[in-house]
Amino acid sequence: MNIPIGLQLYSVRAAFQENPLATLQAVKKMGYEGVEFFGAPKYCAEFYVGLLKETGLTCCGWLWSNVLDPAGLEAGISFNKAIGNYTLICGSVKHESLAGIKANAKRFNEVADILAPHGMRIGYHSHKGDHPLVDGVSPWDVLMDNTDERVIMQLDTGNSMDGGADILDILNRYPGRCQTIHMKPYREGQYVTGIRPVIGEDDCPWREVIDFCRTKGRTEWFIVEYGNTEPNALETAEQCLRGLQSFL
Repeated sequence: MNIPIGLQLYSVRAAFQENPLATLQAVKKMGYEGVEFFGAPKYCAEFYVGLLKETGLTCCGWLWSNVLDPAGLEAGISFNKAIGNYTLICGSVKHESLAGIKANAKRFNEVADILAPHGMRIGYHSHKGDHPLVDGVSPWDVLMDNTDERVIMQLDTGNSMDGGADILDILNRYPGRCQTIHMKPYREGQYVTGIRPVIGEDDCPWREVIDFCRTKGRTEWFIVEYGNTEPNALETAEQCLRGLQSFL
């Protein structure tokens, strides 16, 4: 099963801010097939449509600001439909109590219902704080157990490993919900040493993750994300792509 590879543009955020077209042209030349945007859009929808058309890249999602809020959701629907994107991802929610986590899960289900008539869907992107216990339970498990299967489980491999999660266990407990996954490298102690490895030089069990995505995840996109800072972000984005391709 051939799963296309996209790049989360947070990985090259400074370059994109300086020259959006040149950055996406470089990303396309590396061999990426899609890009995932993040945050509030800085340009009009037509600008993004032009970027994608000029480069031949597909928008494989958007980490949309305030997507769970009514106003943010309304803006997200109209803007993303205009650029041809139908996957909205929530980047984070607060986990203050079990009741609060369940309330967030209820809101995800409500948003899934609102998006469905538009042919759109909602997902949640994992972070380190999704895994330490709150009121004796894992926030991630509570969210996944209390949301409809239409809600995408966008696991971020590096973030979740940093939070102490067994990512293969998580994936296998929620089959069929990983339509998009962030392929982020992680090595224990990297934030202490300051040395962040690229894909293939880290501790992530890539072959097993890829096998799950191909057989059980219903995965549509591998999305590379690398948390490096400038000036070599484009270089490390390409290194991560080559590393991921070596496992395919």
